[in-house]
Amino acid sequence: MVVPRYVASVDPREAPAHEVDAVVIGAGIAGLYAALKLAAWGKVAVLYKGAPEDSNTFAAQGGIAAAVGVDDSPDLHAQDTLAAGAGLNEPEAVRTLVEEAPSVIRDLIEQGASFDRSDGEYALTREAAHSRRRILHSGGDATGKGIASALLRQVGRHPNITLWEQTMVVDLLTVGGRCVGAVAVQEDGRETVWHVFVGAATILATGGAGQLFARTTNPAGATGDGIALAYRAGAEVRDLEFVQFHPTAYAGEGAPAFLLSEALRGEGAVLRNRDGHRFLENHPQRELAPRDVVARAIAKELNQGEESRVYLDMTHRPAEWLRDRFPNIYDFLLGQGVDMARDWIPVAPAAHYMMGGVVTDLDGRTTIPGLFAVGETASTGVQGANRLASNSLIEGAVFARRAAERARQEGFRRRRSLSLNGPEVADEGYPSSIRSLPDPRVPGAIESFRRELQRLMMKEVGVFRSGDSIARALSGLGRWLPSLVYPVRNRAEAEWVNLLTTAFLVVEAAQLRKESRGAHYRHDFPETNDTEWRAHLVFSRDRGAYIREVDR
Repeated sequence: MVVPRYVASVDPREAPAHEVDAVVIGAGIAGLYAALKLAAWGKVAVLYKGAPEDSNTFAAQGGIAAAVGVDDSPDLHAQDTLAAGAGLNEPEAVRTLVEEAPSVIRDLIEQGASFDRSDGEYALTREAAHSRRRILHSGGDATGKGIASALLRQVGRHPNITLWEQTMVVDLLTVGGRCVGAVAVQEDGRETVWHVFVGAATILATGGAGQLFARTTNPAGATGDGIALAYRAGAEVRDLEFVQFHPTAYAGEGAPAFLLSEALRGEGAVLRNRDGHRFLENHPQRELAPRDVVARAIAKELNQGEESRVYLDMTHRPAEWLRDRFPNIYDFLLGQGVDMARDWIPVAPAAHYMMGGVVTDLDGRTTIPGLFAVGETASTGVQGANRLASNSLIEGAVFARRAAERARQEGFRRRRSLSLNGPEVADEGYPSSIRSLPDPRVPGAIESFRRELQRLMMKEVGVFRSGDSIARALSGLGRWLPSLVYPVRNRAEAEWVNLLTTAFLVVEAAQLRKESRGAHYRHDFPETNDTEWRAHLVFSRDRGAYIREVDR
C-alpha cells in the first residue's frame, strides 16, 4: 500500500497558524489527562473532531482496573494482564502500568472523579480473566462518563488550555524528521476552515478503529485516525491484527450493538444458546474466560445456522438490584422491550478495542521525535494479543501522565522555530500537484464506501479468519486504493482515507501472522506458534513490514 505523505487539500503555509507549547489530538481520558498535566507548564491546544461525549471513554461502562483491594497487589494484576495477553505483552510496560495504577486512581479522585463505594470502601467488582475483585466503577455502569466529565470540568476552567471542538486533524506536520504540529479542518455545519497548529510536543490520543467493522461498540468517530496519521508521517505501528471483539454486545433486531458490560458476567450472568444450554460450562473459567475465548465460543454457536441465538442470562438477580448496579444498561434494555430481571438478553460479538497501535516507549514517545501517542491509539506493550478487561482506561491515564512528564523534561516550552512561509513543509512531501487530478468522488459515495468496507471487514477478518478470507478482504479493499491519492477536503473524506489505510494495515498483518494467538484466530493456522511468532509485526511507511522480538 502506497499512501501520500500529506493528504490535506490545503497548503499548510496558507492556513491560519496557531502557536502553542503542546498540541493534544483527542478528548478521551488519555487526551484530557495529558492536557491537564501539560498545562501546568505551557499553553495547550486540545483538538477533537466531534464533541467529548463522542469518545470511547464516555461509552466505557465496566470500570477501571487497579490493585487497590486488601487482597490484591500489583504482582497479581501483572500476572492476570500477562496471562490475557497471550505472550505478546512487554513485561516492563505491564509492570509500569500495575505499579502506577493506584496513584493514578488517587490523582483522578483529586481531579474530581468519584468511584462507587460500599460501607466506606471501594465497591470493587471482578471481570473476565481477573483473579481478584479490582475493578472500580462510577455510577454503576457509567465509569468512563464519570471520569471524563470530571476531567472536562478541570480542562474547561484551565487558563492554559484551549478546546477546539469539531476540529479534525488531517495531517501531522514534520520538519527535518521531527513532528512540529498538525494540519486540521474545522467544520461547524456552515463553513470549512483549515488551521495549522505548531507546538514542540504533539500527542495523539484519537482512540481506536472500531468503525472498520459493521458491528462495533465504538462511536462513529473511531476511524483509526491516530494510526493512519502516524503511519503517513513515518512512525512505526504494530500488532494491528489483534482486534478485540467484545463478546456481549446487544443483538436485538434493528438495534445498535450496545455494549453489555463484562461486569454483568462478573456479577454472575451466564451465556446460553437458544436451547438454554450453558455452552461455556466446561471451560475452567466459564463465562469469565478471556474475551477472545468467549467471543469465539459465542461466534461458533451463532454459526450453527440461521436460527442460532446466544443469550446473556441475568435473571438470578432481582430488578431492584439490577437497576441500582447497572442503571444505563437496564434502561437501554427496557427501551428495547427486554426486562433483564426476567428475560434473556440476545448478544453477539462486536469490534471493541485495538490492541495494536502506534509504537511507543514507556513515556509515550513514538519513533518520530516530538510525537507522542497515548491511550488506545498507542501500542505501549501492555495489552499484548488480548486486552484484560478494564485495563484500557487505566492504561490511557498512566501513560498520558508519563508522556506529559517526558515532554516537560525535554523542554517542550522551547518552541521549535518554524517558518511556514519557507520551503521546509513542502520538502517533507506535501503533494500539491495532485490538486489538478480529476476527482471521482460524488456526494454520498464515501458513506456507501464506508458501509461496504465495514461489511467486508466483518465478514472476512472478524472473529474468525483464514488465508482465503484474508485474500478476499485484500482484493475487496484494493478497488478503493485510488481514494488514497486524492486530496482531503473535509472530515468525511479524511475519515475514509484513515479507515482505508488502517484496514489495509490490519488485513496485511492478519495475512502475515500465520498462527492463532489472542484475538487473532486463523482456521488454517489454529495453533499458537511461539517458535516463530512470539513477536510483534511492525509496519512503517519507509520499511514496510518486519518482525521485532518481544522482550523476555
